[in-house]
Amino acid sequence: MNRSDVNEILLSADRFIRSFGYVLPPFAYWTPDQMKAAPHGEIVRRAMGWDITDYGQGRFDELGLFLFTVRNGLTADLRTGGGMVYAEKIMISRERQISPMHRHFLKTEDIINRGGGDLVLELFMAGEDGTIDRDAEVSVLVDGSRRRQKGGEHLRLKPGESVTLTPTVWHAFWGENGDVLIG
Repeated sequence: MNRSDVNEILLSADRFIRSFGYVLPPFAYWTPDQMKAAPHGEIVRRAMGWDITDYGQGRFDELGLFLFTVRNGLTADLRTGGGMVYAEKIMISRERQISPMHRHFLKTEDIINRGGGDLVLELFMAGEDGTIDRDAEVSVLVDGSRRRQKGGEHLRLKPGESVTLTPTVWHAFWGENGDVLIG
């Protein structure tokens, strides 16, 4: 990805985020030198800030995700249950842009459609060996209510809706009917 592409994605993402009334923290606009300054070392250490990924495939429009990490706990904090045991991210999934199948091993995450199009998730449970169990029923919380569905079925979140995914849930997602702001 060229630097000009990265710059355009950043500008476009900032406009999209602001269109929903969400304001990023001041460090979102710092220069690289400001970010590396000693008093702000925790921001770098905790990998907070802008992230654009094409998952190493070079096809960002088809297979990618924009993220801004506002808060981020450290793995040691998660393992001990102390310190900052959570992360807060704002993400943008463009229409038909896939975030590939994955799961998280230590954390539970809430995926909230903050606005834009629909967010569609394909869900599977992890088997005893941690791999995808295509036959297992999926059980997740959608806005606090238990939902059960067949593995591989799509869950559609309209703006304002959310799903809680535990480490046992494999998931891929993408936007439909427009780009989606995810919180």
